[in-house]
Amino acid sequence: MATHRDIASRRTVALVGPSAAGKTSLAEALLWKAGAVGAPGSVERGTTVSDHDPLEKKAQRSLNATLLHFTHRGITTHLVDTPGAADCLGQSLPALEAVETAAIVINAATGIEPMAVRMMEWAKQRERDRIVIVNKIDGQGVNLQSLVQEIQAAFGRECLPLNLPSQRGERVLDCFWKMKDEGPPPDFSSVEQAHRALVEQVVEVDAAFVERYLNEGDVEPAELHAPLEQALREGHLVPICFVSSRTGAGVPELLDVIERLLPDPAESNPPAFLEGEGEAARPIQAAVDPDRHVLAHVFKITQDPYVGKMGVIRVHQGTITRDSQLYVGDGRRPFKVGHLFMLQGKELREVAKAVPGDVCAIAKVEELHYDAVLHDAAEDAHIHLKPLEFPVPVHGLAIAPRRRGDEQRLHDILQKLVSEDPCLRVDHVASTNETVVYGLGELHLRTLLERLTEVHNCQVETRPPRIAYRETITAPAQGHHRHKKQTGGAGQFGEVFLRVEPLPRGAGFQFVDEVKGGAIPHNFMPAVEKGVRLATEQGVVAGYPVVDLKVTVYDGKHHTVDSKEIAFVTAGRKALVAAVQAARPCVLEPIVDVEIAAPEQHMGDITGDLAARRGQVSGTQSATAGALTVLAQAPLSELASYQSRLNSLTGGQGRYTLAFSHYEPVPPAVQAELASQYKVRDE
Repeated sequence: MATHRDIASRRTVALVGPSAAGKTSLAEALLWKAGAVGAPGSVERGTTVSDHDPLEKKAQRSLNATLLHFTHRGITTHLVDTPGAADCLGQSLPALEAVETAAIVINAATGIEPMAVRMMEWAKQRERDRIVIVNKIDGQGVNLQSLVQEIQAAFGRECLPLNLPSQRGERVLDCFWKMKDEGPPPDFSSVEQAHRALVEQVVEVDAAFVERYLNEGDVEPAELHAPLEQALREGHLVPICFVSSRTGAGVPELLDVIERLLPDPAESNPPAFLEGEGEAARPIQAAVDPDRHVLAHVFKITQDPYVGKMGVIRVHQGTITRDSQLYVGDGRRPFKVGHLFMLQGKELREVAKAVPGDVCAIAKVEELHYDAVLHDAAEDAHIHLKPLEFPVPVHGLAIAPRRRGDEQRLHDILQKLVSEDPCLRVDHVASTNETVVYGLGELHLRTLLERLTEVHNCQVETRPPRIAYRETITAPAQGHHRHKKQTGGAGQFGEVFLRVEPLPRGAGFQFVDEVKGGAIPHNFMPAVEKGVRLATEQGVVAGYPVVDLKVTVYDGKHHTVDSKEIAFVTAGRKALVAAVQAARPCVLEPIVDVEIAAPEQHMGDITGDLAARRGQVSGTQSATAGALTVLAQAPLSELASYQSRLNSLTGGQGRYTLAFSHYEPVPPAVQAELASQYKVRDE
């Protein structure tokens, strides 16, 4: 049976932060120092436990969140190594739901980058304990004292060094357990000064310790465990640790921090579980108790080529064994856990049980999906985690199989890839008859295409998505067409008179029959409507659907022998074309609401660029410190590959979202260009 001692020996840490901060190399160094691997792997040589995917080895960067673990001095640590690219947030953000501590890794040479700021903010919103790890402290020309000041300016004065670099980054000196300088001096500050600052920050959360500290002048570090955990939970202390994953300096000290100072599952803020839906949902607290009924959360889905679909879960309550009967969310049929795996990169190590604080995987259960809650009690069917707020994928790419007949296979593969990444979306756009995949940026979609071709051997063709233009009319008009065809024997005859009127934007299409006296027999009127609708679908000016018009058929002629349905279909279609051409037609384009979040200093460049793209800014809102959100409307056609433009304007610090607003007429020059392209296409 699991015991509470088992839970106290668990640590869960996610390494998050920007690309090139050295998260994967740091994970390798920790595995090595803990004795989990014989030697640290190399990203450049493709030998790391973490970056095991062939695409990751090829790109020499992390593209997926990878699960690792090690046991050292009786403490089992579950480590999640996350990618640092902004396009990979669908992999890195869910890692926050699996851990007690978010470790924001910063490159000492490049300083605080946008991804570090964003991950710190997200971790704070989810009430994770936070720690800053400054990596590559042995880099040429780094100024670590200045970097600490930058960290405090960006993240708050509660960010304090837990240790200090010494001998130009060759060593790291502990400042929590040691109370004064011993041996070589630190590169800046002093052990005594850093220790005093830490103790003063920690005791502030407990009035009794404050009084004791003021009276006695110091407190033994061993007595500070409870207030330290409280300070970490409340964000009153964000420790800073220094390491060099290349030389190993500071790695043993970081291992010590993880095992002795970071929280176990019972010491951190509880996960944000809710029971019920919408406004009626109420928060509930999972009990970190191995003897209670099970609550676990699926935070990652993988499609292993040998094992199949696999759900990676964090256990919050209860104990899962290989024979457990579990439900998925509000599903009524339980499944039996056949195998329970601990993940070490690509290796699967079967385990007998998982207790609160464990991160493991369940394979071959098709019902599993991202964000599902697993439980073993019927009363828990409506429990779910407070949803993460992911960036909206707006970078689109139309995709089609290169080989005819592969449409279903492509669809199935895309559904698998989407199930693995909450920031991928696939839509079939009926108006343009295209399959469009949406991601967070060019890297995101490029990785998707490489996975399609290299992993799944599915060759595809891509192009920018077509803009869903529409056509309409701006004035009433009439149209007439007589269709007469005589080829010997029975011929074809049908004549239609109709008028068109514009309707308010968004009203759609209306068809009215006002024919009197049987000029067009009742049984031929559906054929007339079919011809009219065919013309509206095919377009008149530029080949796009005609919308927001009323068509009234008021007269016509028929022949008792030669009139047929095909004749009235043709007459109705051509009469509609003639009427629309006389009704001052115009092409409509989709206008979207745009929200752009970026640092305040770039607002002038962004608003100027929007104006050049026929956009209209409606206002700004305050976002995080030093950042603003621009609210605007702009034509969708002007925002193709806008993320690349935004990156160049903001140094990669800007993000945007789109939402459809309405249709508006295009400028005359754009309409003329679209019409000319249609004529060439039609010919």
